[in-house]
Amino acid sequence: MRVLIQRVTEAAVHVDGVCVGRIGKGMLILVGVRQGDTSAQADFLADKCLGLRIFDDAEGKMNLSLTEVGGQILAVSQFTLYGDARKGRRPSYVEAAPPETAEPLYEYFVERLRQGGVHVETGRFGADMAVSLVNDGPVTIWVEREKED
Repeated sequence: MRVLIQRVTEAAVHVDGVCVGRIGKGMLILVGVRQGDTSAQADFLADKCLGLRIFDDAEGKMNLSLTEVGGQILAVSQFTLYGDARKGRRPSYVEAAPPETAEPLYEYFVERLRQGGVHVETGRFGADMAVSLVNDGPVTIWVEREKED
């Protein structure tokens, strides 16, 4: 399982021209689920997102977490995070989990974020979404939790 975190001043997601999720200061988190991923990986990533110190303190150093600054989260599922473009010109998505297994794990991840006491908005799983954001910094962090052996 992997997430791409972007520190934002605002972010929104639209489906068919209708806003389905919008946040102010916080994180836009793009969420990719791989075949065989587990709730343990989702737990790890949710805790990592909530505790990641990427927000500025009074001295302008990235020293504060999302919870410490009262930030919000917009979590958007994105199977293309598992696109493999090493060969050819068309990425392969064979590592991405199929929707029937990816969606419950994505929903579990979102619930774990909410249990952390932050406001979480989402996109619509499987929909064609238009995501807009103002990346603050810019700060973009890739976090991955490989399968446990």
